[in-house]
Amino acid sequence: MKYFPIKSLLFFLFLLYSVTDVNCQNLRWHLVKNGGIEWAVKKGAAHTDQIEMSGKQISAIITYGVNDKGNFILKRKLVFPMLRIIPNDTRGSLIRDFDQVIPPASINGKAIEEQPDVISFNGSIKVKSAIGTVNISHGLFPSVDKPAFIEQLTFKNKGTKPVEITIPELDRTDSTKKNEGVYGTYLLNTKIYGSGKFTLNPGEEQAYAIVYSARKTTDQAYEFSSEYELVKRKNFIAEITKELVLKTPDDTLNQMFSFAKIRASESIFDTKGGLMHSPGGGSYYAGIWANDQAEYMNPLFPFLGNAAGNESGMNSFRMFAKYMNDAYKPIPSSIIAEGAGMWNGAGDRGDMAMIAYGASRFALAYADTAEARKLWPLIEWCLEFSRRKKSADGVIASDSDELEGRFPAGKINLSTNTLAYGALTSASDLAATLGDKTVSEKLAKEAAELRTAIEKYFGAKVQGYNTYRYFDGNDKLRSWIGMPLVMGIYDRKAETAKALLSNHLWTKDGMLTESGSKTFWDRSLLYAVRGLFNAGITDTTLKYLKYYTSERLLGEHVPYAVEAWPEGDQRHLAAESGLYCRAITEGLFGMQPKSFRSFLLQPYLPTGWKEMSLNHIKAFNKDFNITVVRAGQKLKIIIEQAGSKNQEINWDGRKAVEINLY
Repeated sequence: MKYFPIKSLLFFLFLLYSVTDVNCQNLRWHLVKNGGIEWAVKKGAAHTDQIEMSGKQISAIITYGVNDKGNFILKRKLVFPMLRIIPNDTRGSLIRDFDQVIPPASINGKAIEEQPDVISFNGSIKVKSAIGTVNISHGLFPSVDKPAFIEQLTFKNKGTKPVEITIPELDRTDSTKKNEGVYGTYLLNTKIYGSGKFTLNPGEEQAYAIVYSARKTTDQAYEFSSEYELVKRKNFIAEITKELVLKTPDDTLNQMFSFAKIRASESIFDTKGGLMHSPGGGSYYAGIWANDQAEYMNPLFPFLGNAAGNESGMNSFRMFAKYMNDAYKPIPSSIIAEGAGMWNGAGDRGDMAMIAYGASRFALAYADTAEARKLWPLIEWCLEFSRRKKSADGVIASDSDELEGRFPAGKINLSTNTLAYGALTSASDLAATLGDKTVSEKLAKEAAELRTAIEKYFGAKVQGYNTYRYFDGNDKLRSWIGMPLVMGIYDRKAETAKALLSNHLWTKDGMLTESGSKTFWDRSLLYAVRGLFNAGITDTTLKYLKYYTSERLLGEHVPYAVEAWPEGDQRHLAAESGLYCRAITEGLFGMQPKSFRSFLLQPYLPTGWKEMSLNHIKAFNKDFNITVVRAGQKLKIIIEQAGSKNQEINWDGRKAVEINLY
């Protein structure tokens, strides 16, 4: 555990008092012993929720729950990102609500009406109910690689007498207007597989499936096998689950981390421009953004070792690089429509700092010399762009920040500058790794100068806290003041921690973007958590993270980090889940890539924990484990790597240790 110097009893009392409310939670869901979460439905207690699940050619936003009579509620909003509509812009994906009434199956001639007893999630939704002696299992999941969403229903006779199951026929195709589609008319099909009349003897099962799909008229119709699609979905979930595995004494954190990997990894679309990781949320598909993809997600993918994730990361940087120019006009914030268009409606949001930071971190962790050399011109160009935006005060101007004018950001904001600082430090490490010591030293010097300028320009007393103003003239606390802590700037850590965890910003629902507002965005909260861990404020930060995790995983809207509220109504955007993972890997464990085979490690083992570990980390072209064990007043760090002798480091918890892999 890193020791945090508490300068006064008052600050210590603040930390104790500030967490008194985080343990008061009334949670709807609970953990399942063998993985996943479960909601035991209470009759008469109406509740609905919404979740997004994705495959390479589809995303499904599913509303599910029960009404006050206990009847199952199900709505399907399906997104087909590669079936482009006109105008072919950011939101130009074909989206349809498949809410038509599906003819129900019947048991002994009576139409079934599901009344769930249990709803669970472990990569797919499963609804369990019973009618008489017949148990019904209802699974919902997207195809991994087809433009299709599948519902699979299974009946099992638990009684002592035969029952008759009748499954109706359905094969309905609707079409879109030719002049509304980039590729002409699209066909949308709803089909029941497995129709007929069956006698179900005691102990026997009968299954059928409903498949919702879409295609171009030039594509052949496809016959789906729900069992095969389910196997592919399970295999995908299993693959994601077994890599970068978090083990702590807190099962809720472990499960949220495991789920976050799924949402972060599944939202990758197989476009004509190559694999593209996209935010989702019913709006953002087959496109990339400098914040969501370059800054948030791409630095995580090498740690997961997911081939599609790594390829989507490299592809996104290739796409951004196409917009480099000699006049140093900004690279657009977003490349959309499968790479065919771009969006820069908010001007320069600090996007070049985002790209340089993300590309440097990705290159170090991906540890491929050839790919790093391809990325270097983009990193260098983005850093030069930022230099040309430097003011007389030594800080970097941008038109806005990633919130694109939703809240004031002035002409020079804290986010752009701390990202630029992070970009310079990691680019310095990358240059050294590539053998250019001169450039590395130059970038390190530049980073030090920017750090000094950040303190001088942004350091300020805001609402009674000696923390950071977000821009010149800012007099309200902002959630992004945690960014300096993330980048290793701790000059104002005590007061910044107090400000972030005060009731000016922290609420029971999320962290407010600005003091006095009602708006919260999870991305800034997750950055703040990461920064607070980095600053060594371990035990207090853990209490807040545990509260937040329980709310998002087991509360009323589950099981992922969300984008924002009220905007977007807490959509499950994919990159927020990536930021949750990084709050653990880079926050709690304090990992920071240093070269192609080394990283800084500064783990913050909470007081009540004897041990924590990250297993099957795939960064740096390796497969290795990190275990942190309490050993008296010190910590023991154990690095396990296949084919190499274990490394054991006795660590005093103060200065980051550099780990070299072999």
